[in-house]
Amino acid sequence: MEHITLNNGVVMPKLGLGLFQMSDAEVTETVPAALEVGYRLIDTASRHYNR
Repeated sequence: MEHITLNNGVVMPKLGLGLFQMSDAEVTETVPAALEVGYRLIDTASRHYNR
C-alpha cells in the first residue's frame, strides 16, 4: 500500500475506508475484513451521522 508523509512526520496510507452511511451491521462486518486485508486508515468521522 502506498503512504504519504504529512508535514508533521506522520506517515499515513493513501487509501482508506470510509464508513459513511453504513449500518451498525455493515460496520461490524466490514471493518474487521478491511483490517485483515491491510487497511489501516478507517474514517469514522462523527459527521457521517451513521445510525
